[in-house]
Amino acid sequence: MLIPELKFKAIRSSGSGGQHVNKVSSKIELNFDLENSSVLSNDQKEILLKSLKTKLTNNNELILQCDESRSQHRNKEIVIKRFLSLIKEGLHVPKKRRPTKIPKSAIKKRLKGKRIRSEKKVSRKKPDLE
Repeated sequence: MLIPELKFKAIRSSGSGGQHVNKVSSKIELNFDLENSSVLSNDQKEILLKSLKTKLTNNNELILQCDESRSQHRNKEIVIKRFLSLIKEGLHVPKKRRPTKIPKSAIKKRLKGKRIRSEKKVSRKKPDLE
């Protein structure tokens, strides 16, 4: 499991909280070293390096922060969930699309409908007497 390789740091949070906010470190910062992870295989690391390249530092570390709650424990839970979903999405490889041909019956049906609509509109015109 990835959890033992995560490093957590508690920081003073900004925002509302009154006098208590100056004494308590409720903001959580999560650090994960992607290159030196022993849990992930080399293939998984390469996939994650490509998919998470905008979220990684120059040292290929993933840093996430959470200060949504006043509780340090709640913030830790939130940031862990966020981290696990990021890893899960990063490792997801979409299925390759196989192009399909349009069936001839569908082409005939479409052309038949066009012809019917065209004839309907032509029949609404006034006849030429010349």
